[in-house]
Amino acid sequence: MKSVNQQSLISKLAFSSIAFLFLLLLTLNLSAQGDVANGKKLFNSNCAACHKLDKKVLGPKLGGISELRDNAWLKAWIKDNVAFQKVDADAKEAANFSPISMNAFPQLSDQDIDDILAFTDAKPEEPKTATAAVVAVVEQKSAPADNTLLYILGAIVLVLILIIFNLYRTVNELKSEEKGKSIEDLLKSVLVAFKGNKFLHFLMLIFFLLSSAYLLFSWFMQVGLDEGYQPIQPIAFSHTIHAGDNKIDCEYCHAGAKHSKTSGIPSANVCMNCHMSISEVAESTATKDHTKEFFDGEIQKIYDAVGWDKDKLAYIEGYEKQPIEWIRIHNLPDFAYYNHSQHVTVAGLECQKCHGPVEEMDEVYQYSPLTMDWCITCHRETEIDMTENGYYKKIHEQLAKKFNVEKVTEAQMGGMECGKCHY
Repeated sequence: MKSVNQQSLISKLAFSSIAFLFLLLLTLNLSAQGDVANGKKLFNSNCAACHKLDKKVLGPKLGGISELRDNAWLKAWIKDNVAFQKVDADAKEAANFSPISMNAFPQLSDQDIDDILAFTDAKPEEPKTATAAVVAVVEQKSAPADNTLLYILGAIVLVLILIIFNLYRTVNELKSEEKGKSIEDLLKSVLVAFKGNKFLHFLMLIFFLLSSAYLLFSWFMQVGLDEGYQPIQPIAFSHTIHAGDNKIDCEYCHAGAKHSKTSGIPSANVCMNCHMSISEVAESTATKDHTKEFFDGEIQKIYDAVGWDKDKLAYIEGYEKQPIEWIRIHNLPDFAYYNHSQHVTVAGLECQKCHGPVEEMDEVYQYSPLTMDWCITCHRETEIDMTENGYYKKIHEQLAKKFNVEKVTEAQMGGMECGKCHY
């Protein structure tokens, strides 16, 4: 009877340990995504124009800002710093950091701000260089969907509570049955029971195989996810200055986006359309990161590539031109087909839909994950208005009637078919 109880106790102990370890594994994997990922997106779209995590720009660096100010203070400052300055002396002093007043963000909820602060408190990313053999993955995404992990997590917690309850009851029963037995003898009995429990060995083997498969699959799902990739370019071209301050249309430089599969990298001739007569920047263009002399030197790199004499305002005869070797940032795998003209000209999408707030980026980085799930989600959510197009009018009426909607989505138009992107 005692041997049976001991084996039962060992089995329950082992089962509870396996459940706890698996719970820990899922919890760690789940927490790796969470609010930090959303905080990064909010930071890039709302804060990145004036702030960086590791250095001062227009505003102070925000890395670890929650260690300097409490959560309530930061929320009041972010939502309406002008009103907050009237009631808080520290806020009034903080406003003197920059001559440019900070915008108010009343549209951000408390949860949005908590997500942004979680991102600013996260471990800094390793810098990415153009010569890196392997691109660092900024956001790791596990194979299962978030909701699935939550359901599994809830079930494991429930089972673990039941195991602990039954284990507690079993231990109390054994204490009453084996009074006076030494700990050494009890441990020997436990070891004997463990060696003889073949079912427990089987469970441990299954747990090892499943855990290995889960970790291996999660690691493979990271391959090719280059969100946040930001290589060092041969010329420090600032989209903030060109697309932001000077309001240059994206399609002026990337003219291929309207008519072809690829958007294209602008040639040096496109740069020279403006920089034939702009050989230096204005004093106001200088930032805390880069001086006027720095930007003037970057313009000179274009002249060195094409052979332009800025004093004579003419090309140097017989000059051997050198190509500007821009480093590609956004790159889909060969087995995936994507056509810019279909999305830009036909669908009328803005460049920022996929590339993020480029007009706020001094150095462009990959804003979106560019995964299949990301594309499919967009196709499911994007509505297509074909009522203004006579060619599609009949199709629209048929599909709207079929799906009982006023507008059909790209997915309902066939955007979920494998052959659309893989052929």
